[in-house]
Amino acid sequence: MDAEPAQAEPAKKVLPRKAAVEALMRLAAEQPWNDIEIGDIAREAGLTLAEFRDLFPSKGAVLGGLSRMIDRKVLEADNSDLAEEPTRERLFDVLMRRLDAMTPYKPALRRISYALRGDPLSMLALNGVALNSHRFMLAAAGINTEGPLGRLKLQGVVIAFARTVETWLDDDDPALARTMARLDKEIRNGERFMERAEDARRLTAPLRAITRSLLERRPRSRSSARNEDDGNPLGGDPAAAI
Repeated sequence: MDAEPAQAEPAKKVLPRKAAVEALMRLAAEQPWNDIEIGDIAREAGLTLAEFRDLFPSKGAVLGGLSRMIDRKVLEADNSDLAEEPTRERLFDVLMRRLDAMTPYKPALRRISYALRGDPLSMLALNGVALNSHRFMLAAAGINTEGPLGRLKLQGVVIAFARTVETWLDDDDPALARTMARLDKEIRNGERFMERAEDARRLTAPLRAITRSLLERRPRSRSSARNEDDGNPLGGDPAAAI
């Protein structure tokens, strides 16, 4: 008796959110960004408009979805080999891994980047997305982003990476020599800026301490003093405290 033929494994179903992101990237690689409608994305992804609406509120939000996909790919990678490296090298490696994860979408990202450069509102929204992403990139590199200097550091990395991406989009060399040189330069410039910021913070520490002290010792108002003299620390009608 002949053996039954082996059944082919069913194709792995792409999650709807990822399908929408991939659909937008395919469309953006082939046609102008401003010509792409949400209905086009839904059709390309095999989704109804209702399903698409449950996933993303706008075309720009799909770019945020791409950013989260890239975040996950970088963060899921084994970063244990970075532990013994200097801070600069850790950050360089993490950001290069991010560029590697972005490579399949490079043609689409090139067209999108050119289209959005003259749209300040879209650039502002994308900066917010980038801040969220790079908070995790810095965490993967073991770099703290808390406090005023941490926030400054985070925004600085977002700007440095954006400048590096400008070079990367036009860098067709498989070795990415120009891109790596640009990223190294941006990181070094950022280090020098943060050193100056740290120095300024230390120099102004006494002034900030005096300001806090003066604010804490503000004189009480006349009404507060009168209320205390009347034996009513709450002020106003005594019945209000009942």
